[in-house]
Amino acid sequence: MNSAASQRPPLWQRLFGGKAAQHGESVDRLPVRIGGMEFRRTAALPARVLGFDQALLWVVVLLLAFSVVMVYSASIAMQDNPRFGNVHATYFLLRHVFALGTGFVAALLAFQVAMNTWERVAPWLFVVSLVLLIAVLIPHVGSMVNGARRWLSLGVMNFQPSELAKFAVLVYAAGYMVRRLEVKERFFRAVLPMAAAVAFVGGLLLAEPDMGAFLVIAVIAMGILFLGGVNARMFFLIALILVLAFAAMVWLSPWRRERVFAYLDPFSEDHALGKGYQLSHALIAIGRGEIFGVGLGGSVEKLNWLPEAHTDFLFAVIGEEFGLVGVLTLILAFLWLTRRIMLIGRQAIALDRVFSGLVAEGVAVWLGFQAFVNMGVNLGALPTKGLTLPLMSYGGSAIVMNLIAIAVVLRVDYENKLLMRGGRV
Repeated sequence: MNSAASQRPPLWQRLFGGKAAQHGESVDRLPVRIGGMEFRRTAALPARVLGFDQALLWVVVLLLAFSVVMVYSASIAMQDNPRFGNVHATYFLLRHVFALGTGFVAALLAFQVAMNTWERVAPWLFVVSLVLLIAVLIPHVGSMVNGARRWLSLGVMNFQPSELAKFAVLVYAAGYMVRRLEVKERFFRAVLPMAAAVAFVGGLLLAEPDMGAFLVIAVIAMGILFLGGVNARMFFLIALILVLAFAAMVWLSPWRRERVFAYLDPFSEDHALGKGYQLSHALIAIGRGEIFGVGLGGSVEKLNWLPEAHTDFLFAVIGEEFGLVGVLTLILAFLWLTRRIMLIGRQAIALDRVFSGLVAEGVAVWLGFQAFVNMGVNLGALPTKGLTLPLMSYGGSAIVMNLIAIAVVLRVDYENKLLMRGGRV
C-alpha cells in the first residue's frame, strides 16, 4: 500500500499531466537552454496549462490602463487650446480608447498567425510599408501636420506608415539574417543589401521629415544584425558609419542643429522661447513633482504650458503628478518588459527557431530603445526628438503597432512552450 502510493505521481501531474500522469508514467522533460551554458528542465505540460507568458501580458495591460488615465489627465485642458479647435474634454481620451480597442483586435488576429507565416510574408510586408511611405509623400494623399507629412487619413483615425515600417523592417531583417547565416562573415554579401534597404527607408522618412523613426529603424536593424551573429568588426564599422551619418544630418540641417544647441542650454534667453521651450517646461514639470508628485490631475504644465503633453511629453506629466516614485516605477516596468521579451527570444533561439528568436529580440530592442529615447528627452538627457513613449502616449497607429508586436512575441512564447511539450507549430 505505502510503496504503491509512493509511486503515484503528484496531484498536479494527475490533474494536468494528461494520460501519462494518469497511468503513473513520468511526464517527459526537455532541457531548455536559457543563456550561456546553463540549462533548466521544463515539464512538458499541455498547451492549455503552458499557454503563453501571462506575466508579460498583465504588465502590458497595466501599462495600457495607466496610459488611459494619463492621456485623459494630460489632455483635459486641450479644449481651451485654439490649435485643436472646438473639442470637448474627453476628445483625446475617446480616440485613445478607440485606438486601444482597434489594437486589441489587431493583436488577437496577429496572435493567430504562425511564425512560419510571418517569415514567408516578411518581404511582402516590407514592400507594402515602402508603398505606404511613398504614398504619404504624395500631395492630397498624405496629411500634413506641423510642417510634416507623415499621416494617411483613414476617416476614423490617421495612420502613420512609419510605425508599420518599424515592424516591417524588424521581420524583414530577421528573415534576411536567417537566409544569410552562411555568409554572415562576408561584409558585402551579408550586410550591404540590408543596409541598402534600410537606407532607402531612411530616405523616405527623412523626406517627411521623421528622423526619429529613422533612428529607431536603424537601431532595430543594427540590433538584429548584432544578435544574428554578424562579425563584430562589421558591426562596429556599420555603427560608426551610422553615427557619422546622423551627425552629418544634424550638422547640415540648421533647425536640427539649433535643437541640439537648445538641448545644451534650454533656459538661455535665445532658446527658452524657441527650440528649448518644450524641454525647459518638461524639466519644470518633473522638478515640480519632487519625490511623490503633486497628485493625479494636479499638473500645472499640462494646462497648455507644455506642448504635446499627451504625446511626446507624457512622461513629464507623469513625473509632475507622481514624482520620482512614479518615474522610477515606469522605468523599472519598461526594463522588466524589455528583459522579459529578450528572454523569450533567447529561448526560441535555444530551440533552434532563429527567425522567431530574432523577431522577439528585435521587438525588445524597438520598445526598449524608443522608451529610452523618450524618457531621456523628457529628463533632459537627450536632445528633443519626436518619439512617443511606447504603449503609453496618445497616438493611434503607434499603439496599434505596439500591440501587434507584443502579440507576435506572445505567439513566439506560445510556440516555444508547444515545442517543449513535444507538439508541432
